[in-house]
Amino acid sequence: MGLGGRERREEIGMAGEAVLLFDGQCALCNACVDFVLQWDRNAVFRFAPLQSPAGQRLRARLGVPAGVDSLVLVRADRFWIRSSAALGVLRLLPLPWPLFYAYILVPRPLRDAAYDWIAVKRLAWFGRLERCRIPNMAEKPRFLD
Repeated sequence: MGLGGRERREEIGMAGEAVLLFDGQCALCNACVDFVLQWDRNAVFRFAPLQSPAGQRLRARLGVPAGVDSLVLVRADRFWIRSSAALGVLRLLPLPWPLFYAYILVPRPLRDAAYDWIAVKRLAWFGRLERCRIPNMAEKPRFLD
């Protein structure tokens, strides 16, 4: 299939673009999207809920494991999950956030253990939304469909 409309927009890595896949029904994940939208002044990020058709197509194309249900950072047809995804997002934002990328020096098993602990408790702590996030008119161009 050729790269027309939607397919072309989902080609990742062009001009430094990144995509953040997130659990569209998780209040904490939605707060993370709000945070990135607030700080991403250069519009580096695009977004898609994991549950959306665009999120499902991207997951399948890249081979993101089925059990991954929180944040996934996609860039240049590669993906990062768990703590590496969270730190990768911070690295792409303007200062002061890239300074936190220094935590990448912490061994991944320790970082991922902390990430997993929060991920397991996130729905109990922050709640689940009735439906996936619906971007407002200003945000809509930043979301894959």
